[in-house]
Amino acid sequence: MSYVQGFLLAVPESNKEAYRKMATDTWPVFEKLGCLEAHENWGDVVEPGQVTSFPQAVKLEDGEAVVFSWMIWPDKATHDAAWEQIMTEPKLKAEMGTSMPFDGMRMMWGGFVPLFNARAATT
Repeated sequence: MSYVQGFLLAVPESNKEAYRKMATDTWPVFEKLGCLEAHENWGDVVEPGQVTSFPQAVKLEDGEAVVFSWMIWPDKATHDAAWEQIMTEPKLKAEMGTSMPFDGMRMMWGGFVPLFNARAATT
């Protein structure tokens, strides 16, 4: 069964291209470690809520956008093995050694077991 790793973070709008570049530059490492898909999504209509919301969750500041991302892994075992290697992977260590295009203290992530998936039929 596939495994999903999700991320939610705030990225300064001025760092949109740097964030996209970081995602595309690091993808080959994740792919090599078994990741099947990566989805990076830049907030478009992400309104603050009365009680909770994406902007509130990441403590969104003026001039920032919410980024909602997820990675699809073939299974939890592949995900777990990959994450053991990620912090020692030279390409990722080099990337993380440079200034990140977002505040990692306001980033959240988690692993999820799919409950229901559907896709529209195409003709």
